[in-house]
Amino acid sequence: MATFRELKAQMAALEARAAAARAAEFEEVLADIRAKVVDYGFTERDIFGRRRGARTTSSTGVVPARYRDPKTGATWSGRGRAPGWIRDAKNRERFLISP
Repeated sequence: MATFRELKAQMAALEARAAAARAAEFEEVLADIRAKVVDYGFTERDIFGRRRGARTTSSTGVVPARYRDPKTGATWSGRGRAPGWIRDAKNRERFLISP
């Protein structure tokens, strides 16, 4: 039966061989992917889809304003922390922007 040290040495040798095999295959796979991207004209969006974490409601990423302060003309979309001029109001409906 093999000792712990012998098994540990075998494991280290296998890890080194696995890393070398991965490095060799990595270049081949990367070259193949690059060739296919050029041949088929893929874009980054085609491959990865939309950006991770992107929370846009439209293609421009701008959310229209829903509320307007009549005194200053400042607007708020209704998302995120409410500005002071609407946070202190008891009735937000009076600040709604008509569609």
